Amino acid sequence: MANQRSSFTYDVFITFFGDDTRYGFAGNLWKSLSNRGINTFVDDHSKGDEIASTLLNVINESRIAIIVFSNNYAFSSFCLQLLVYILDTFLLNHRFIFPVFYDVDPAIVRYQTGTYAEAFSKHDKKFKYDKDKVKKWRKALYQVANLSGFHFKHGDGYEFEFIERIVEEVSSNFDLVPVHIANYTVGLESRLEEVCLLLELGSKQVLTVRIYGVGGIGKTILARAVYNKIGDQFEALCFLPNVSENSNMHGLVHLQNRLLSEMVGLKDIQSGNAGRGVSGIKYRLRRKKVLLILDNVDTLEQLEILVGGLDWFGPGSRVIITSRDKHLLAFHGFERRYEVQELNHVDALELLSHRVFKQGIVDPNYTELLSRVVTYASGIPLALEVIGSNLSGKSVDQWKHTLDRFERNPPNNIQNILQISFDDLDQEEKNVFLDITCCFKGYELTDVVDILRARYGQDMKNHIEVLIDKSLIHISLDGKVTPRPLIENMGKKIVIDESPSDPGRRSRLWFREDIVQVLKNNKGTSNIEIIHLDSSLIENEEAIEWDGEDSEEMPNLRILIIRKCHFSKAPKYLPNSLKVLEWWRYPSEELPSDFDSKKLVICKLPNMGFMSPDLTEFLQVSISFSPWSFMLKIIHLIFFLLSIHMFESFKF
Repeated sequence: MANQRSSFTYDVFITFFGDDTRYGFAGNLWKSLSNRGINTFVDDHSKGDEIASTLLNVINESRIAIIVFSNNYAFSSFCLQLLVYILDTFLLNHRFIFPVFYDVDPAIVRYQTGTYAEAFSKHDKKFKYDKDKVKKWRKALYQVANLSGFHFKHGDGYEFEFIERIVEEVSSNFDLVPVHIANYTVGLESRLEEVCLLLELGSKQVLTVRIYGVGGIGKTILARAVYNKIGDQFEALCFLPNVSENSNMHGLVHLQNRLLSEMVGLKDIQSGNAGRGVSGIKYRLRRKKVLLILDNVDTLEQLEILVGGLDWFGPGSRVIITSRDKHLLAFHGFERRYEVQELNHVDALELLSHRVFKQGIVDPNYTELLSRVVTYASGIPLALEVIGSNLSGKSVDQWKHTLDRFERNPPNNIQNILQISFDDLDQEEKNVFLDITCCFKGYELTDVVDILRARYGQDMKNHIEVLIDKSLIHISLDGKVTPRPLIENMGKKIVIDESPSDPGRRSRLWFREDIVQVLKNNKGTSNIEIIHLDSSLIENEEAIEWDGEDSEEMPNLRILIIRKCHFSKAPKYLPNSLKVLEWWRYPSEELPSDFDSKKLVICKLPNMGFMSPDLTEFLQVSISFSPWSFMLKIIHLIFFLLSIHMFESFKF
């Protein structure tokens, strides 16, 4: 019978005759069980003939009973009454009873000879009018003495070794207590099977698997499911949740102590420092087959302190790490990896429908809106849960309004989870991420690399690789940069929050309304670094007015990209800080006369006159730069000339 440990208040109830063993064996047994993490109740204060109801409740709420028989046990009528109640309760409910015969032969208990005969001689006289009670006591002693138990006789060995055998036997009778996974899951079984295949559970090697993916994708849920599925195949196991947060709050030494406590079953382990903790883990676990799961690891130091090497653990051990950072785990040697993918449309729709419609019956009026939510949530379970909870019970119009609001401003609990990966980036990586999510989604990767090199003056490929490793951006099969919608919205919100009410004080502008407001009213500031305007999807757009008077107020504008937008006239001025200038339908045959193009690295002006004086100057200036820079500008000039040809056949 598989009893769940969590259904009992106490793991073990110990009863004994106090005068014989209280300050020796019974006390040491209680201490050893408690140190192993076994919740143990000791009946240490009960006296008299009557059993208190509170004590009976404790017995009812205990999973295992340990009855310590000693030479003088039978003299206590209280102990005998308690024995009868324990037998009646535990045998009826198929619970475990462990008799311990401490320096007394089991036969003496079974047949009530020796000191037990002396005790019952007194009981027969005292309870001569209640012979049934004494008969029950005798029967109980006979029954319990026939159960499998433990016998200790002074001189046959060390008492501490005897106690350890009892503790091991008690521990082995506890089923694995499963960790909570989630209230409702979809698509979990297939992922679970895939991870178990990577774990090769039949191998005696020490194997590691890294589970990685963006925040909210379900890494922790998957790790918990693995723990519940395979945990009973290991001698020792430990699931350390949220290593990142807990190490920041309590320190890594605390996590080392917790790891050891759970693995070896000892409470109050205090290693003192990380070095001693490492030694303790290696020494105590090097021969054990362990399952160790570290959830949400974000630094190499955490891995080195908690999982310094595979030789720390015994044959057949498995170590599983979850992290947002693919690169971190690869560096530490976790060769087997599993990326948690987004839910497919069908699974995402099932999870969302379960969250929104409590009865599981989908109202057909919401079908299109459900698909819209699934697309917006990008298959991220956390997003589906959060959005679903916000939409449950609302009308169709309220759904539309809420979704419009979310697309402009993601819910805080989603934003906070996703932004953790952003916060872990260094400053240059953050800048590259914001550039891409705000302005360059859907661009060819090669174009993004060129633009970023022009903006920052150095190759940013490594930074892009970091963003990919952290699952913040993806590269599609056709080579385009494609952040998930939720990730894209997170990046945009970060920039909007720089100045919620005044777009002119933000670092990047991409909303048409914001750009028109800033340019038309000359509200540009030194904060603006990129202006990216693409009106290819807008029909019958009105002409935008910009005289460029505020160019001097934008000395940090590095990138100006305007695609398929109609301006009433060309600006009189352009910022000399520009490094990338791309302007389709530029409304003039030449650039402003006082524009200094020396800093330009990329220039695309598809409808300007062929080799205008400005372009001639652009080429001449390039010659004075380094050979690499010159070649780069030649390439972009060639691209520019080709774009002119393409433009002639393109009708706006």
